[in-house]
Amino acid sequence: MPKLSEAEFPSGCKSLPEGFWSAVEVWVKKPHVVNKRLCGATETESRAVDSDDLRKLLDSKEEEGEGEELLQDVFQFLCSGVSPAHTHQKDKPWSCTVRTFIPKVNCYGAKQQKEVVLKDSDRQHVTFLPFEEDSAAGRVSLKKGNIYQLRLCSKGCEQWALEMHALTSDGWFSDGVAYPKLPWLSSDLLPKLVRWAAECKSSEFKSTLSLLPVEKYSLTYQQLKEKYKSMVKVWPEVTDPEKFVYEDVAIATYLLVLWAEERAVKGLTDPQSFVDLGCGNGLLVHILTNEGHPGRGIDVRRRRIWDMYGPQTELEEKAITPGESFLFPGTDWLIGNHSDELTPWIPVIAARSSYSCRFFVLPCCFFDFYGKYQRRQCRKSQYKEYIDFIAEVSQVCGFNTEEDCLRIPSTKRVCLVGTSRTYKQSDEAEIDQRRASYIQSRQTSTGAAVQRSGVRKSRDCCRGSAEFDDTSGSAWGDGFQPRNGTETVRNCAALPRDVVDGVVQKVAEALLGMSEGMSEGMSEGTSSGDWNKGGSLSVREVAALLQQETLQLLKNECGGLQTLLKNNHQVFKVEGGTVRIRDWRDGTKSQRRPAAPGALKTRLCWFHSHHPQGCPLQEQNCTFAHGLDDLRPSTRPLKKRKNF
Repeated sequence: MPKLSEAEFPSGCKSLPEGFWSAVEVWVKKPHVVNKRLCGATETESRAVDSDDLRKLLDSKEEEGEGEELLQDVFQFLCSGVSPAHTHQKDKPWSCTVRTFIPKVNCYGAKQQKEVVLKDSDRQHVTFLPFEEDSAAGRVSLKKGNIYQLRLCSKGCEQWALEMHALTSDGWFSDGVAYPKLPWLSSDLLPKLVRWAAECKSSEFKSTLSLLPVEKYSLTYQQLKEKYKSMVKVWPEVTDPEKFVYEDVAIATYLLVLWAEERAVKGLTDPQSFVDLGCGNGLLVHILTNEGHPGRGIDVRRRRIWDMYGPQTELEEKAITPGESFLFPGTDWLIGNHSDELTPWIPVIAARSSYSCRFFVLPCCFFDFYGKYQRRQCRKSQYKEYIDFIAEVSQVCGFNTEEDCLRIPSTKRVCLVGTSRTYKQSDEAEIDQRRASYIQSRQTSTGAAVQRSGVRKSRDCCRGSAEFDDTSGSAWGDGFQPRNGTETVRNCAALPRDVVDGVVQKVAEALLGMSEGMSEGMSEGTSSGDWNKGGSLSVREVAALLQQETLQLLKNECGGLQTLLKNNHQVFKVEGGTVRIRDWRDGTKSQRRPAAPGALKTRLCWFHSHHPQGCPLQEQNCTFAHGLDDLRPSTRPLKKRKNF
């Protein structure tokens, strides 16, 4: 029984053996986190077995022509090194699970690739017995060459190691999907298992796609990805097309499968209708509409891409303010996909739209009803605390609320689904009063005060009232502050020019002053040993050089001082929180991004004008203009401004 490899745990690891079983659970239930060719796995059987049960189970999966010999080899592998006192009898069962692999791309046809997973908690062993099931031919075959085992071994004095053994290395079959390669098991899987076991962190959230059949999700996702991949090539926005297109494809897949399951359970035939509140680029609306679901999207700002979808995709530019004018009584589902300040209101709007209205919300930025969400619990992560807050809102609104984790390229992947109500329709008035009281309590706790004059403050401020309106009125959302229709530029680009130039000059002088012995007045294009590169400062040290008035201006910009320094990349190099003078001679030409032809010599060279020794490059080699005579008008097209 060859040992493939061994990995040792950090000295004094306190998480074992519990951490070992926690890591095994990840590999058994979520193999896709390591094997990227898999979409996941489903457990079809789970029970305790003894020797007789296991013999019957394996006897039904033996390969033709090998029979008893194969069973003996497997039992010898399972029980190798076991004393007679520890053989698995009736009182010493294995924990047996059967899992079915779900590949991202179906490469097996009608055949299913499965594994019998045997957990031996007494000896800290887990064994994987892969087999193939061909339902069409009525044949099941055990893959003898691909049987392997993980063993947690104590080395004494709190020293542990994880070993990987194989029944035999001969005849090992690998396709990189359900059947991994032997070197991959050692080089990729084993180190990850060791790390997971040592960390032994339990996730704050549920596993991905816990509310859906993973097989249907995988198939639908592949179909939609192929259907809408052309959107990547024609994406007119400045945002990353692959991230946004494939993320919305994944969210659309989730909703389509969720709704298909709902129709099957409730016996419905008509596709569910929807409204996407804060629909952004509108791609999710476009996909759901194309797939047969009637609906529309509403957002405070129109996007360029909206014109590409065609008239069948209904998108509306309008500010959304919670109230009687924004209820959707004929809609089945309300969607909030990264809906920011609307997020806590979506369960409320859904609850008040109709008794049958449901909702799906994917929270991102942390907003309360009337402003930014304020943390109250330090024992949870901020994200977990906010998810719990939205779940609480949903429950107060009377929804049976379920939580799930999407499979999307984002750190904010947890969604909440309100599928049904916890109360009878006849109790609607009583529950609605409870909603009103809860919203009022949040209004008071956040210090919001509604100004009935209707004067709007900044986006992060809010209006409020000393008394909450009756829900029968049209202003039960009074106090909510929607975002402006025009995105405010906060990347330091709109700061006064004299402020920016003053900061650049002050920081550059401080950096250059840190190098001594450099003579002034030398000619441009001097050798690297003679040109003053200056020293380095942390961003915090740079901030200490500036006046409070300047720092206050920068505080209102995204990224503040660091953004301003990075914007002036001609002068500074900012890496890892450290600021240096940029030397344009560093690196080969292939390592430097070539300037667009239309951008050459269109800006004055800062070093030529301000550095004591001028520019380190000769005039013909510098992409910036050495004086007004060298300056040229720009001929490149204007860069698109980000609008969402």
